[in-house]
Amino acid sequence: MLNGYDKIVEERIKKAMSEGEFNNLPGSGKPLNLEDDRFVPEDLRLAYKILKNADCIPPEIELKKEIAKTEDLLAGMKDTAEKYGTLKKLNFLIMKLNSMRKSTIELDMPQQYTGKLVDRLSSGKEGKKDKSKANAVRFHL
Repeated sequence: MLNGYDKIVEERIKKAMSEGEFNNLPGSGKPLNLEDDRFVPEDLRLAYKILKNADCIPPEIELKKEIAKTEDLLAGMKDTAEKYGTLKKLNFLIMKLNSMRKSTIELDMPQQYTGKLVDRLSSGKEGKKDKSKANAVRFHL
C-alpha cells in the first residue's frame, strides 16, 4: 500500500509518462550499465575494474566454476568407482577454496544428496561399510 508521499510521486510519474517527458532521454533503448561495485573497497575499485576488463578472473571464482563443473559431472556419473574419484577431486577443490578464505563457504549442495551419495559409495557389494571411503569423502558444507 502506498503512503501519501508515494502516491504523489507515482501520480507525477504517470503524468510525465502520459505527456511524453520520458521520451528521447539520453541512453533510451540502450542496455543499462549495472556494474555494482559498492561492496568493493574504494581503494581497490580501479584495480578490480582493470582486471575485469582484461578478463582476469580471481582464483576463488575459477575454483567455484570448477567446483560447479565437477558437481555437474558427478551428478551424471553411473560408475561408483568413477564417482568416488570425482568426489575426491571435489573434496580437494572445496578444501583448497576454504583454505583461500578466512571462513568456510556454503555451497548449494543439498545435504540429503550428499548423505545418500556417501552411503552408497561407502557400502560394498555385500552391503558392508567401508569406513575409509566414507571418511575420505567428507567435505565442508
